[in-house]
Amino acid sequence: MAEKDTNGEFAKRIDPTKEGLSREQLKYIQQVELEQWKKRSQRLRGRNVVTGLAIGAIVMGIYGYTFYSVRQEKIMDEIDEEAARLSRAQIPKTGAN
Repeated sequence: MAEKDTNGEFAKRIDPTKEGLSREQLKYIQQVELEQWKKRSQRLRGRNVVTGLAIGAIVMGIYGYTFYSVRQEKIMDEIDEEAARLSRAQIPKTGAN
């Protein structure tokens, strides 16, 4: 394995307004910053798409479950009404009813 050189210099942060940089150097800095921004924005866009799809799936799941449960309630209401009708039909008719 290669050993890392800990004494080597890394890129230092500079303030372009205070340093005496040429137009070419400033233009190069802007190009590099733009490329870095594009790379980060693509990664962020991918995350946003995944998040949006997940939220959409949750919303559609809740929406579907709501319709499913309401439909079951109607079926249960119909069954209850039919049971009540049958129980009324089985009670003998008298003058008091």
